[in-house]
Amino acid sequence: MAFIDDLKAEVKVERPQLVFPEGEDKRILGACVRLRNERILQPIVLGNPEEIKRTASEINVDIRDLILIDPENYDDIDTLVDAFVERRKGKIDEEGAREALKDPNYFGTLLVYTEKAAGMVSGAVHTTGATVKPALQIIKTKEGFKRTSGLYVMLRGSEQYLMSDCAINIDMNVDILSEIAVLTNMTGRQFGMDPEIALLSFSTKGSAKSDEVTMVAEAAAKVKKEHPDIKIDGELQFDSAFVPSVAEKKAPDSKVAGRANTFIFPNLAAGNIGYKIAQRFGGFEAVGPILQGLNHPVNDLSRGCNEDEVYALSIITAAQAIL
Repeated sequence: MAFIDDLKAEVKVERPQLVFPEGEDKRILGACVRLRNERILQPIVLGNPEEIKRTASEINVDIRDLILIDPENYDDIDTLVDAFVERRKGKIDEEGAREALKDPNYFGTLLVYTEKAAGMVSGAVHTTGATVKPALQIIKTKEGFKRTSGLYVMLRGSEQYLMSDCAINIDMNVDILSEIAVLTNMTGRQFGMDPEIALLSFSTKGSAKSDEVTMVAEAAAKVKKEHPDIKIDGELQFDSAFVPSVAEKKAPDSKVAGRANTFIFPNLAAGNIGYKIAQRFGGFEAVGPILQGLNHPVNDLSRGCNEDEVYALSIITAAQAIL
């Protein structure tokens, strides 16, 4: 994949450290060994050392040069506890922090927050909520943004598209939808793309009427007003956004219709279903979800992921940390 290969070349220059809270999982450990062997980045693998060694034996990989940390027996735990208590500003005490840090996702997130790691990849075993909650509590969102959202990079041969939000925000309003569009534009540019963003709906330019259609159109107008440099339009049906001949008929005055490479869905149901249809019916590789809007990169795997997807998302996470 040219997209991953291009990012890989940039990441190799700095080889940042990433933390993997699910080190006892075969897919995670296999990807970590590949990333280390190819000198792309430096994995920090969390888990019970004996269980990690057992997994390594089962998949026949050498883990002697990997950084292994057992959260239950960590020499510098007091530093993480102090940082956790300070960050939560009275919402957790020392005892609660020590208990929470037994959770590998909280432990890994604190390693990122204290800059012992540049980013984190989790979710092969844990739910999205278990990955995202510590990140929102500790790393928090960038200034000017109120939430995170989940983006997928969709890859097939030389084709590359972005789809968002497919993982986090169940319901939308104008402010949420417009913020997701702005964040997605930032992510695309960070990865060297020139995003042309379609805010999707079941209506194109007023062909149908509903509160949801109005929301999508107003979100597009809000982004255009506040960020005139962003290439965006909506509301657009998917065929209007993607197919030039349809765009000529349904949205002839649009500068995005018929050429969009970035798609923002009007709710989580549409986004999650949409990317999975593209993945399973269309043969696209879906890399993500990439969590946007955080101060440091924390990304969430699908529990149905394979080793290659862990490998690819890790490279993306490392690129977010250095670009």
